[in-house]
Amino acid sequence: MSKGKKNNDITLKRTMPYILIVGGCLGLLSAVILMIDKVHLLKNPDALLGCDINPVVACGSVIATHQASAFGFPNPIIGIAGFAIVITIGMALLAGAQFKRWFWQGLQAGVIFGIGFVGWLQFQSIYRIGALCPYCMVVWSVMIPIFWYITLYNLRQGHIPTPKPLKAFVAFLQHHHGDIVLIWYLIIIGLILHRFWYYWSTLI
Repeated sequence: MSKGKKNNDITLKRTMPYILIVGGCLGLLSAVILMIDKVHLLKNPDALLGCDINPVVACGSVIATHQASAFGFPNPIIGIAGFAIVITIGMALLAGAQFKRWFWQGLQAGVIFGIGFVGWLQFQSIYRIGALCPYCMVVWSVMIPIFWYITLYNLRQGHIPTPKPLKAFVAFLQHHHGDIVLIWYLIIIGLILHRFWYYWSTLI
């Protein structure tokens, strides 16, 4: 292992707890607020939520849809449980805990589900519902680095085997990890700007 790669491994290992804790806390807070708003709307369907800012940025327009209860119960319940687990793992790592390979593989499966679900919700929100929920977007934002850096960590530690033909590609991803996250965010911002340009253009 080269010195540069070893230093990168150490840096990611040291920063991983903070990525999980900070991202998990932001995600958990957003999920709790969404759950409170959901209960509020159940009590009073005509209520105007604090995050109903304009015709495009409006939590109520999203929370009231069937996509907001994709599995038959409010989506924030998944977020509350999932982000609480992420925070717990981050705190355990910060305290020096060591986890076995099967644990990291299980966590990888969890974040794959999480990023897949978030991607589906992004599509539904932007192209089907036609409204943006600010707290949902916080969840989108934190899920990306949580998924990305857990995946990179598992690849670096060998918890996810890398086939020989893909080693160069994986090395490229590892080297440009920050650029990829930035591009990911820019793509989402670009999609939002394009989809709702009819409204944004009235504000200029």
